[in-house]
Amino acid sequence: MIISGWGMYPKIESTVLRFETEQALANLIGEYYGLVPRGNGRSYGDSALSPVTVDVKPKNYFLSFDESSGLLHVQAGALLSDILEIFVPKGWFLKITPGTKLITVGGAIASDVHGKNHHIEGCFSESVKEFRIVTANGTIINCNRESTPDLWKATCGGMGLTGVILDAKIYLKKIKSQYINQVTIKTKNLKETFDAFEEFKDKPYSVAWIDCLAKGNAMGKSLLMVGDFSGEGGLGYQLKPQKTIPFNFPSFTLNKLSVKAFNELYYGKVRKKVTKQQVDIDAFFYPLDAIGHWNRIYGKNGFTQYQFILPKVHSYDGLKEILATIADSGKGSFLAVLKLYGKANQNWLSFPLEGYSLALDFKIEKGIFQLLDMLDRIVLKYGGRIYLTKDVRVSRKTFEKGYPQIDTFRQFRKEHGMDKKFQSLQSKRVGI
Repeated sequence: MIISGWGMYPKIESTVLRFETEQALANLIGEYYGLVPRGNGRSYGDSALSPVTVDVKPKNYFLSFDESSGLLHVQAGALLSDILEIFVPKGWFLKITPGTKLITVGGAIASDVHGKNHHIEGCFSESVKEFRIVTANGTIINCNRESTPDLWKATCGGMGLTGVILDAKIYLKKIKSQYINQVTIKTKNLKETFDAFEEFKDKPYSVAWIDCLAKGNAMGKSLLMVGDFSGEGGLGYQLKPQKTIPFNFPSFTLNKLSVKAFNELYYGKVRKKVTKQQVDIDAFFYPLDAIGHWNRIYGKNGFTQYQFILPKVHSYDGLKEILATIADSGKGSFLAVLKLYGKANQNWLSFPLEGYSLALDFKIEKGIFQLLDMLDRIVLKYGGRIYLTKDVRVSRKTFEKGYPQIDTFRQFRKEHGMDKKFQSLQSKRVGI
């Protein structure tokens, strides 16, 4: 069948393998080479693309829940939305969640996803107690930090290249309401944006939308949203029906003028310097999930998300240079998300480090990869790195410079026969 990532680029023919039992999965792994596990297909690029893929999504059962500790045992194919639908009404929420609830638990571990509270809580792996994984020789291993530390550090953030995760035990957090007390701070430029992040750094959740086409004294103007769970408002959470984009937009719909107009309207809708309101979980954490197939707005050629992170000491200077480069190119993104991050963990390929990250969406068009190559050079100049879960084009040389543990990861894969058994288009491109 034809598959792609969420960016709809590239599209490839793949043999999709499905399994009923753990032994059947072990047999498939023994039979095939160059395969990669695939969840809900929400990685943006080619990290879950291969001529042979293993479909994990049907394995989505809840296995047990300990109400005293909040420990949930769940199969790897369960979506985060499945967890929210069942457990928010009971007063529980994910300790770490990315900006979409439509990913699998296995995918969350493989990408070691992060969210609006990384500066406080870290990556998804911080909420994981242990998981079971089928490795290259068909053996099922119960993996945790203590008994299998190397497999843990390779798998969490390892992009599915160490095996197929079967199930995991993850800790949820107790909440009293499905609502968030949100404060929106409107800033005039990048310095004000950074000052606001620092002023509100003790808030559990923070994220900023940034106007990446603004120039001069307005460069870096933003809407910073910070918040925490309310103590009131109830727990009557239900998944909302999506409004779906039924077809691919014409490619010319998104251009410099339309993005600039959107940015001005979005920024202008907030009138005051500081605004307070109460919003629900979906509005605060998952605004894009309200629109089904929103990736179609970029047209049939698809898009790529470019997400990088810079060390805190270099973040301001690096972002100034990158924003200036983007503004000069005219290839802006109306989805531009700036986040503050805390300390890096010890996992070999986990993306976050202490600093600031910017994520931008670009439609696939003439000249876009040349622009992203220019941004790569600036990212490396300031000691940053690129996020594999969003990437579809970074070079091996650029990738390697951002990840000092890459050779350790490669050697581990080779020693355990994973390098030939588990491969993706991305792993071949960047040499992992």
